[in-house]
Amino acid sequence: MAGDSGWQVRPDGGRPQGRPCAHIGLLPTSEPSPPAPPAGCADCLSRGWSWVRLRRCVTCGYVGCCDSSRGLHAHDHHVLSGHPVVLSLASDEDWAWCFTDEVFLVRSGHGGSGQARRQRP
Repeated sequence: MAGDSGWQVRPDGGRPQGRPCAHIGLLPTSEPSPPAPPAGCADCLSRGWSWVRLRRCVTCGYVGCCDSSRGLHAHDHHVLSGHPVVLSLASDEDWAWCFTDEVFLVRSGHGGSGQARRQRP
């Protein structure tokens, strides 16, 4: 299941196992140094809302809030743009989510139990 990208699909409770990800090649192949934390979800900030966790679009770099946040802006960005994959920006999470294929992705060689993923994309 591991691809040349250095990422692999991992089980995510409640979803059928064995699902592939057609977009895994969009993910970075190396572990980058942690980026400077973004100021937050711009869409939430403009409304005076708070957010739970932030996600970064792999295609264009848009930063939006997760599905546990009031705005669901990372998911809205996917719906409007069609961009399929986001990376978690939380310092205690190292995973990605493909909205299109509905799969949880972890770096190859990492445990990726998904415990930190309880805050949905």
